[in-house]
Amino acid sequence: MTKDTHSPRTRSTTYKGIRVFDTTLRDGEQSPGATLNSREKLLIARQLSRLGVDVIEAGFPASSLDDLKAVQQISQQVGAVDRNAVPGGHGSAPPAIAAMARANRQDIDLAWQGVQAAKSPCIHIVLPASDIHLKHKLGKSHAEVLEIARQTVGMAYALCGNVEFSPEDATRSDPGFLLDVLEIAAEMGAETLNIPDTVGYATPAEYGVLIKKVSDQFLARPEVVISCHCHDDLGLATANTLAGLENGCRQIEVTINGIGERAGNACLEEVIMALRTRKSLFQLETAIDPLEILPSSALVRELTGLVVPPNKAIVGANAFSHESGIHQDGILKHRQTYEIMDVAALGLRESRLVLGKHSGRNALRARLRALGYSLNDAELAETFARFKSLADKHKTVSDLQLHALCADLVRPCEEPAQ
Repeated sequence: MTKDTHSPRTRSTTYKGIRVFDTTLRDGEQSPGATLNSREKLLIARQLSRLGVDVIEAGFPASSLDDLKAVQQISQQVGAVDRNAVPGGHGSAPPAIAAMARANRQDIDLAWQGVQAAKSPCIHIVLPASDIHLKHKLGKSHAEVLEIARQTVGMAYALCGNVEFSPEDATRSDPGFLLDVLEIAAEMGAETLNIPDTVGYATPAEYGVLIKKVSDQFLARPEVVISCHCHDDLGLATANTLAGLENGCRQIEVTINGIGERAGNACLEEVIMALRTRKSLFQLETAIDPLEILPSSALVRELTGLVVPPNKAIVGANAFSHESGIHQDGILKHRQTYEIMDVAALGLRESRLVLGKHSGRNALRARLRALGYSLNDAELAETFARFKSLADKHKTVSDLQLHALCADLVRPCEEPAQ
């Protein structure tokens, strides 16, 4: 068997670190109500390229003609265009473009039709591996599934030298059988072996042990990359992904805002910022530009219509907001007292101090100063008493309310504090 030359390795091999495989446009789009048309997918794919992801899983071409069209457009307009040629882009080589296929000839052919225009195309084959799926979904034996893997990975490899293989429901599969099917996939040319926690069943300790076992199995084959794909049914997707990285995984499969089937997938923004914030612990790097995280989140939120909860890590409205007087006082004295990330790295000017019933005098004084008011101690005491009374009636106190609150007590200073 000779390797096809259509698919150069992705740019991630040129820097120290891990590969980021974004599946917002495939697994993420499977969120109920999040369907995207081909135009919307192309907009998101362009933003993902600016973000710096290594692989964009553009869709599942066998699912619909529009999805095939979307994958083809993304391959032609994002996967075949150097990043520095795209407005706002950086770097040079475009991201690899992947398309998912079930383990059959028709899906594989359609996936190849979708990605073949990309400079670095990838066919991603998914084949059930757990006994639950084999019995109730496929109706196949272990031996039959091994043969299907052998045939279909070989088919994909003949078309495209970059093949990823995912044994679906890997975390509930028989460990011995899982290693057998991965061995066959690698033997037939798959260079990325993905270990999906399809239903979010594993704990971080369990997932780490599984990744370690798989990684050790392929230590003698450095060309094989072990990938993590975790779902959030128990709220553990990010933790499981980090456990995978600690145990030999070198590709992460993530989505913007954590969207995806049921409770969603591991969040790109959470995993990336965990690696950046705890760099001395993980000692791993990615090519992600953190300044593009919030724009990516906003675009996906707008086009899918899926609301991001205010308390969502990194991208939620309250992620860098403080109302507690104790916290506000600490932030005013030294930001790192209550924040572990530099908000400037994400393109934010500063943290937000929310004035409410939990706020203290220092936070009120700082906000009034920013609005142009200079208060002596007596004025601050009286204004603070009025503020507390108002805050008890309202969830938060706005700048307009603050102006009204202190208009008859103090004179504005000449210039508002910057």
